[in-house]
Amino acid sequence: MKQLEVQIMGQSYLLGCPEGGEAQLREAVERVDLAMCKIRDANKVKARDRIAVLAALNLAFDLGQQPEAAEAPAPAPAEAEPTAHSAHDAERAAQLLQRLDQALARDNHLL
Repeated sequence: MKQLEVQIMGQSYLLGCPEGGEAQLREAVERVDLAMCKIRDANKVKARDRIAVLAALNLAFDLGQQPEAAEAPAPAPAEAEPTAHSAHDAERAAQLLQRLDQALARDNHLL
């Protein structure tokens, strides 16, 4: 498994990354970093652990909203492929968030 060094809110993390998954992991890291920085920059929360929890909850809530889109009318055939990718992306994002959570727990920086 490849290792990838990333930055989240200015803190470096070394994450395990399956071959061919680097772009997806970087996208997930970018989403997490953006979510955490947005909370920090709102000046409402200062503690990194609280920022991380709030960001995780926001991202999980967003992922939870995606199945509701499946209840909408069926997409036209030309749109069917992105819907399939969305379900795969949601599953992949959940896996990446779990890996990030494990990496953060090992780091003990946010605990």
